[in-house]
Amino acid sequence: MTDASKFSNLTKVPDEPAAKVLTRANAVLQTPLEAPASASIAEVLVELDAKDALIDMLMLLAHSLPVRQVTWWACLAARDTIPQGAPVPSALKAAEAWVYKPGTETRTLAREAFDSASNEDETVLCAMAASFADGTLGPGELEDYEAPPGAVGGAAFGMALVSLFQDEAQVEVRGDLLLERALDIARGGSGNIIMNQETRSFEPSQEVTS
Repeated sequence: MTDASKFSNLTKVPDEPAAKVLTRANAVLQTPLEAPASASIAEVLVELDAKDALIDMLMLLAHSLPVRQVTWWACLAARDTIPQGAPVPSALKAAEAWVYKPGTETRTLAREAFDSASNEDETVLCAMAASFADGTLGPGELEDYEAPPGAVGGAAFGMALVSLFQDEAQVEVRGDLLLERALDIARGGSGNIIMNQETRSFEPSQEVTS
């Protein structure tokens, strides 16, 4: 049975129907809903949780969180995909720098990292989210061009899917972690949490992201 309290106090998501958020982002849930069109984001999340529709939950949260918060969520997911000891890709570093200090300078660097990233660097999705954060394709001359509807949330959701399916043996664990992080961020938290494999519970991460 779904614990509805898990989806309470989501202060960072808009107080409007989930259907409106999804329409604005040009996003469509794959799970048929019984909830009315006026249902809130939390109400839809409760129903999706009861139907084990994890991917739809992640997509809805990706399009519901503010751009800075959802970009950070994507960065956390990207960190999970980097092998221990491997260098952090420039695209991810640039996206994190924008999250820490949003502004034209950091957004310009994120756009540059987005443009120069290799085809193998999937963390480029984080730089994409930061680049499109103000609703345009980037700073400077790109400010004259609107980003596609839902571009930031779509990039963050894409990064979450990369993390989710990186290791088939870890899909369930990674899915729970991605969801819990998004909900923590939606409540105003940092999302810096990990799963205790022994107890299957979540706890604050002791790692410092830099």
